[in-house]
Amino acid sequence: MKTLIVVSHPQLADSPTQQFLKACAAGVTGATWHHLDALGRFDVAAEQAQILAADRLVFEFPLYWYQAPASLHEWLARVWTRGFAYDEQGGRLRGKSLGMVVSYSQPRSAYQLGGTENVSLSALLSPYAALARKTGMTLLAPLEIAQFGYLTEQQRGELFAQYQQYLTVGRPARFAEQAAWFLAALAARAETDPTAALMHDTLAERQDQLASLQQTITELREGEAD
Repeated sequence: MKTLIVVSHPQLADSPTQQFLKACAAGVTGATWHHLDALGRFDVAAEQAQILAADRLVFEFPLYWYQAPASLHEWLARVWTRGFAYDEQGGRLRGKSLGMVVSYSQPRSAYQLGGTENVSLSALLSPYAALARKTGMTLLAPLEIAQFGYLTEQQRGELFAQYQQYLTVGRPARFAEQAAWFLAALAARAETDPTAALMHDTLAERQDQLASLQQTITELREGEAD
């Protein structure tokens, strides 16, 4: 999969969150880090060519006054033109997937009805859902990063895996595809790391057991229906 990570952040060098994500993306084959604020004027033809070459677009940004920074809005206005992003036939982006990686400084509980912000993240991101619908793209559930500076080392390790999965897995919210990603990652290390080999074999065995159990449950339910 080819993934274009469209980063909107006016002070990228000062953001520990974005520096962490940039390092995570560097190890992902097929992922391109694309920082909009570093471009100056947009070369529309070049930008459109990068979009067309990607299977997945990921908009990555911090919440600035409940929305993305200005560079993302300007990029969309200049690059996502009629006849390219949409037209009577649906445009040239149909079949691609669109994800969002959104960071903010409040706890996750703040962005829900009754929380301190009293608005859900889904409501704030609804314009991008409309954009995906308009252009025929498949919208992924956003990857939220709340209070990155307070994450423990273990939590950062979990975020590392979640982020790389988000860039590469067809449906990153599905457990089976997450497990397949872990198996592939462990298999790549198994030849030189005995611990990784053991973890790979254990996870593969448990996946087989889970698949067998799911099949048994399906057969029992079909028997009840009969």
